[in-house]
Amino acid sequence: MIDLKTHPSPHPFVRRGLVKAAPRLPNGTVVTMRSPEGVILGDGFWNTFSDIAIRRLTSGDVRFDSTALAALLESAIALRERVPSLVACDALRLIHSEGDGLSGLIVDRYSDVLVFELHSSGWIHWLDELVPWLHKRVGTKHHRVVLSSRTARLEGVPAIDTSSEACPTSLRIEEHGVRYAVNLNTGHKTGFFCDQRDNRRELARWVDGADVLDLCTYTGGFAVAASVLGKPKSVTAVDLDEVALEVAKTNANLNQVRVRFVHADAFDWLRQSANAGKRFDVVVLDPPKFIGTRREIETGRGKYHDLNRLALSVVREGGLLLTCSCSGLLTREEHRGLVTTAARKEGKTARILASAGAAPDHPILLECPETEYLKCLWMIV
Repeated sequence: MIDLKTHPSPHPFVRRGLVKAAPRLPNGTVVTMRSPEGVILGDGFWNTFSDIAIRRLTSGDVRFDSTALAALLESAIALRERVPSLVACDALRLIHSEGDGLSGLIVDRYSDVLVFELHSSGWIHWLDELVPWLHKRVGTKHHRVVLSSRTARLEGVPAIDTSSEACPTSLRIEEHGVRYAVNLNTGHKTGFFCDQRDNRRELARWVDGADVLDLCTYTGGFAVAASVLGKPKSVTAVDLDEVALEVAKTNANLNQVRVRFVHADAFDWLRQSANAGKRFDVVVLDPPKFIGTRREIETGRGKYHDLNRLALSVVREGGLLLTCSCSGLLTREEHRGLVTTAARKEGKTARILASAGAAPDHPILLECPETEYLKCLWMIV
């Protein structure tokens, strides 16, 4: 039992400052919270070191046990089965952490492989129940479990990267008729970014006859989708990650489309291109997470501002800019403000056509703004 100084907000993160007396418990231990008035507030995973002292999993008198876990998992899977656009997907997010009431747990499905990304050591103790339950429920055969070295340091446990016997290291998926290779060993996060699924399809509606630029292309998601689903005049894709670009080239070949891939830092490449007078009708800016912790907020904001200003400089008059941020600690309003300031400094006028986010297999918890991590602005410049 952990006593709290005050009644916490509905947010699933209980900060260290709310804990009356920190217990000496191993990280990942399931603890029960109690208010100053003696009211039981639910269970969560304890963390000795992090500012997030407890990751809430249940509320009130509901204990976190095998029954509670199964109920939460079933709720998450049932939600995906209710969304028509997800029924036929062979690549989707099955568990979206706080968005599904399972704080610190991400599970993506790629065909018959499940990839588990753990952000709390508490989930290590539940893998023996969690993994077979999901395999049986969704009919998958293989799995990979990852707890990164960064999370391991925060949790005080060894890093994890383990796979089931005969689990493939690479596989192929299909999204809206576009084929992609997914490398489970070298890919970021779980190997692919399912969150941009619907935005990739939407982009294709804008590219006919256009010169398209895909910045921070990673494995070529937007570039290849534009080439397959649309009729662009040309497609250029830029990224600094050589390994990712090799996968991107494979994706272009899988779909028999022509994309010009450029291995370069986006900041430097944009400066050189702007100075050389290069302009594009459609520009996609989907950079990596620049803000991972609260200590990185100011630096990350500067990067988003500078990169958006550079991207705006190469958009032809009347062209489209799709600009994104995947930093959960940057709010939608802050992202829009940074883009607005960048446009003003670049001497550009832009009109927002739509504000979008992640696909519906990434549900947003109202009480947890961080779950709305992906922010996308569709703009005419």
